Amino acid sequence: MSYHVKSLAVRTVKPLVSDQVWTKLKKLGRAGRRHSVVATTPLTPAQERRQSLRKMDLTELAQTFGTDKASLHRYTQHYQRHLEYLRQEEFTLLEIGIGGYRREGQGGASLRTWKHFFPQAQIVGLDIHDKSFVRAPRIATYQGSQVDPDVLHRIVADVGASSIKVVIDDGSHRPEHVRETFRLLFPLLPNGAVYAIEDTQTSYWPEWGGSEDPQAADTTMALVKELLDGLNYEEFVDEAYTPSYTDRHVVGVHAYHNLVFIEKGNNAEGTNRRKLLKQRYAKAPRNS
Repeated sequence: MSYHVKSLAVRTVKPLVSDQVWTKLKKLGRAGRRHSVVATTPLTPAQERRQSLRKMDLTELAQTFGTDKASLHRYTQHYQRHLEYLRQEEFTLLEIGIGGYRREGQGGASLRTWKHFFPQAQIVGLDIHDKSFVRAPRIATYQGSQVDPDVLHRIVADVGASSIKVVIDDGSHRPEHVRETFRLLFPLLPNGAVYAIEDTQTSYWPEWGGSEDPQAADTTMALVKELLDGLNYEEFVDEAYTPSYTDRHVVGVHAYHNLVFIEKGNNAEGTNRRKLLKQRYAKAPRNS
């Protein structure tokens, strides 16, 4: 009788099969390794397009879908900087103004851009004109005025206030509408939301409801300047001052050419004004 020293693999598997079966299995394995071919299924044109879109940055996507955020304006690099952290998150983005004006079948380029930049997000658009043709998986549209509180409340109720992480006002661009939309919508948003206002140049155009006077108090940029002051309301020395809602809930304002980002949160960092202004407050009652 002859004895053979088998490998660990043989000694491990051998008790389960006969010598004949084991030998056959090894031969089949060697043959399979010699002739194995990795089979691949060609991508469909739609799959190739989706794969290509996933690799694009926001500027490339905007150029692909034809939104003026990357052509007439230079907004996309700023959006990428401020919103990149949300790219793989599940949330709702609301854009006011779908584009195309009254022209039938036109508009929606921006919503399609956002859909592919945020592959997990729900994209919602509001326009004064009927843009229902833009609706698609993960894209919803509403028709109505941006200063209609009923419309805004209905959208928030439908999508859930806590899910809205981004609002973009690309609507009429008229300062009275921009200011009113912000007044109505900003309080409905959760902390952590980002509110963007586009085309703030109309603040300086009387033809669009703005003013030639840069110090005018009723323009979009006047609102932005108010928010900047409100960021520091805790430093006001007027003891009778009562902070507004935005004073207490705007935690960041970032301004670019014709574009502003407003961050929502809890603005209550405290102040050391009483410590540094001892003489002012020496005899004053402490109300804050």
